[in-house]
Amino acid sequence: MKSFTITKNDASLRLDKFIVKVCPTLPQGLMYKYIRTKRIKVNGKRAEISTRLAVGDLVEAYINDEFFVEIAPKYDFLSSPVRLNIVYEDENILLVDKEQGLIVHPDKNEYRDTLIGRIQHYLYNKGEYDPKKEQSFKPALANRIDRNTGGIVIAAKNAEALRILCDKIKSREIDKRYLAVIHGVPKQKSQTLEGYLEKNQDKNKVYLSGKKNDRNLTIKTKYKVIASQNNLSLIEVELITGRTHQIRAHMASIGHALLGDGKYGKLAADKKMGFDKQALYSYKLTFDFNTDGGILQYLNGKTFTVKKVWFADQLFGYKLK
Repeated sequence: MKSFTITKNDASLRLDKFIVKVCPTLPQGLMYKYIRTKRIKVNGKRAEISTRLAVGDLVEAYINDEFFVEIAPKYDFLSSPVRLNIVYEDENILLVDKEQGLIVHPDKNEYRDTLIGRIQHYLYNKGEYDPKKEQSFKPALANRIDRNTGGIVIAAKNAEALRILCDKIKSREIDKRYLAVIHGVPKQKSQTLEGYLEKNQDKNKVYLSGKKNDRNLTIKTKYKVIASQNNLSLIEVELITGRTHQIRAHMASIGHALLGDGKYGKLAADKKMGFDKQALYSYKLTFDFNTDGGILQYLNGKTFTVKKVWFADQLFGYKLK
């Protein structure tokens, strides 16, 4: 038998989800049977599979020792360097200015150096994250951006902050703005573009259409021209919807591909100009809550901006405020 006292980072998890995290080798069917037959109890009583756990709850698991075999921990995040450009940090969240070229999560090609790995390593070194003391939670990202896009990414230091951030992003109560350089000068200096986007998983590319079907998703992209010169324009972009490659594909669809974009633009020509990475940056973030922000309410109304965006300064002499 093994018992677990629920901490704030485990609170609100369903009982079955919690058991999967603390006893991953236990077969699912057997776990459900053990819950039904009271071999897994909450506060000494029979509980439902869907029971939501609360801080202080005692979960007792009368399970064979073989399912509790402890393996010496190996923390992959320790292989990530501790190199971060921190925009803002407090006890609940971390805003990081992600460099272009860095992937946010591990994938089949890269798992050693990732943004989440760097963040977890950083918090581990600070003593704010100890995997041995956590039963189910790991510091996590609330949003993500493409490998070759730079800018602000939000990380949560605890489960409650992560839940709130995800809810606020979903309900569009966190405003994110991008800077980009596009080829050409749009006829309209400000416009909200609408279209329908379909993703090809095999090619990791999206395709736009002017007609809705059962495979594509509606997208809306709002842009504003800030400056133009040498047949290039610096624009600010607001995503009304947030889809894969949305800014890159949407601007390319109206004849204004991003500078340095190898998937939707003219990379060969851009490389000759010295630009081999897409000129796209998530440069500003505002917490704009219209519902209660819980433990993050103190962030409401605050705006955070990166210190410098290389292409805005290099090509247009545009200084961030």
